[in-house]
Amino acid sequence: METINITNYVISTGLVTISYLLGSIASAILICRLFGLSDPRVGGSGNPGATNVMRLHGKKAAILTLAGDVLKGVVPVLLAKAIGSSELIIALCGLAAFFGHLFPIFFKFKGGKGVATLVGVLFATHWILGLAYIATWGITALVFRYSSLSALVAAALTPLYSWLILQNIYFTACHVVMVTLLIWRHRSNIKNLIAGTETKIGQKKT
Repeated sequence: METINITNYVISTGLVTISYLLGSIASAILICRLFGLSDPRVGGSGNPGATNVMRLHGKKAAILTLAGDVLKGVVPVLLAKAIGSSELIIALCGLAAFFGHLFPIFFKFKGGKGVATLVGVLFATHWILGLAYIATWGITALVFRYSSLSALVAAALTPLYSWLILQNIYFTACHVVMVTLLIWRHRSNIKNLIAGTETKIGQKKT
């Protein structure tokens, strides 16, 4: 029994560590390097994410960046599910991947804002949960035309969606932590929204 417990602990710790390392792979930086494009950290908003890559280098690079960031959230959660991990470990793998995106060990702990990776984690956890985030984002964007506001509103409602859909304290607690970090990473956008200087969807950044 003790040997089994130790083995489970080692496997679980390894999964969470791998999840963090996968999350630490900065899709924006790698895609830009692959196509010989400028580093997104030194242009536009300076954020290594799909939105800034779109602003600097166009749709193709942005779509690839977005796909990479989403997959960073999907793969660790599905991997933990595939080997029969507990709900706690599955939730922690999602959190670790998200944490890796925000604070990547490979890039001096300076990462993105986490929206795409959060979406990946949510879809891999339960497809309805991911769909709820996307639907909320879409409705908010349609009404207010601010991408950042849409992400923040959808994120703020995620813990509620999580509890209603999953009714699991481990997932909900991890989602609360992710949402809190996401909102903190959007603090400059929040200031711009309050000041009325945030760029709207489709509007060129001045």
